[in-house]
Amino acid sequence: MSAGTLFVVATPIGNLADASPRSLEALRAADLIACEDTRTTRTLLARHGISAQVIAVHEHNEMAAAAGLIDALRQGRNVALVTDAGTPGVSDPGALLVAEAHRAGIKVSPLPGPSAAAAAFSVSGFAADGFLFAGFLPSTSAARRKALETLDLPFPVILYEAPHRILETLTDLAARFGPEREIVIARELTKKFEEVARLPLGAAQRWLLADPHRQQGEFVLVLAPGEAKPATALDAERTLGALLEFLAPSEAAKIAARLTGQPRRLLYRKALERAK
Repeated sequence: MSAGTLFVVATPIGNLADASPRSLEALRAADLIACEDTRTTRTLLARHGISAQVIAVHEHNEMAAAAGLIDALRQGRNVALVTDAGTPGVSDPGALLVAEAHRAGIKVSPLPGPSAAAAAFSVSGFAADGFLFAGFLPSTSAARRKALETLDLPFPVILYEAPHRILETLTDLAARFGPEREIVIARELTKKFEEVARLPLGAAQRWLLADPHRQQGEFVLVLAPGEAKPATALDAERTLGALLEFLAPSEAAKIAARLTGQPRRLLYRKALERAK
């Protein structure tokens, strides 16, 4: 018996009509659907008339759930992995299951689609060859300010933020990068009350406070690029260390080399040493 396939399926970030025909086909064909929250996923499935067995896979049970799903895949069953919204593994559960599938020699196939980070970047208007996706900043003010010290980069930085922390985060961003640095605030993307505003950090809080509804919902922030700065070898190691908090060694070394001009191979070796 041949093993099944793990399909990594992107789902709508708000508007259920954004589900692609291919993603719906995969969900209909799956023997099991691994999802972050069964209630959220069942809403999507019901909208499209899909009845399938769903299994909760979230941050608290991912390791245990992954073992059972790998067994099912080995038995020839196909599994579709989804999260509540967007692309699995991008600030959402899923990476552990995907890693275990690779280790088990199971085919992993992506079904690309909605991503809040990509959507926000596309409407930012910041011209760049790439961006850094930093996900959620730390929840405490001191840790958040420390994290921001590492994010003054010559390309856009994309952040996710919760509504109860958005004002504090904008305050810390303005303090760190100055009131003139621009930011895009993307709120409730693809939903009924979607708003996208590009403005200087010094005006961001006023914009948010101008309407009480603007502090509600889900936020994606896109920070404008900073200026490229020459770096020493010591700066390169500091940059590498900061990037390793968010990225795998290979990606951290690649970006650190681009930022500092230091050899990528050298930085990759140092990244591996730090990971031991």
